[in-house]
Amino acid sequence: MSKKVTFVGNGKMALALAKGLCKTHSIEVIGRSMAAMEQFEKTLNSPIQKTLYADATIKDKNIILCVKPANLNEVAPLLKGKADVLYSVLAGTSLESLKAIEALKYCRAMPNLAAEAGASMTSLVGDIELKTLAMELFSTIGSVLWLSNEKELDIATALAGSGPAYLALIAEALCDGAVREGLKRDDAMVLMRGLFEGFGQLIQTTHPALLKDNVMSPGGTTAAGYGALEKGKVREGCMEAIRAAYERAKKL
Repeated sequence: MSKKVTFVGNGKMALALAKGLCKTHSIEVIGRSMAAMEQFEKTLNSPIQKTLYADATIKDKNIILCVKPANLNEVAPLLKGKADVLYSVLAGTSLESLKAIEALKYCRAMPNLAAEAGASMTSLVGDIELKTLAMELFSTIGSVLWLSNEKELDIATALAGSGPAYLALIAEALCDGAVREGLKRDDAMVLMRGLFEGFGQLIQTTHPALLKDNVMSPGGTTAAGYGALEKGKVREGCMEAIRAAYERAKKL
């Protein structure tokens, strides 16, 4: 596998991925603004090759496409040559649509923002001969899962791609609840972070239903709180969040 990757686009996801990959790969960034790419390099705290679209070639390169989905047709004509591999992190953008950019092989990837901490959950789909290379590349930023079709990837986008935002909402709400009852905000934040760290380890080996049952004693505090969550339709809300995000991914 080539140890150089070229990012097309220099937004938040490109930066998150670059933070994970720069330890093992040399990085090139193709963008519109040299000033923006210089800021990207400063934030990354690692040297990168900076290339403006006007000077860009993708010939024989491993490309990671990180532009906004709506900008694909605008960007595609600016990329000269045929890439070796085109990896795309564009939500809801099909493999067929990606052929607007010439490449020998194509792969859709859906990482999440935990990539910058080396803890992304990345879903992949594409040319089957890319499976090993793609999983090796994206495993440098966390866990990977190769899926069998694009429908599954769009569902995975709704779960693992958008999931950090859902969990952030739950984390904030739990802290707000503790503050409402009289706990200091800083203490609530410490407790919440410890909760998520420990839960993240437990969920790797234990089914969620068993975790819940192990904590919930008859007539206890957890049972009371759990009842309030069910009354508030938190379970239904989470399921509907996946449906809404999946439907949106299909329309992008």
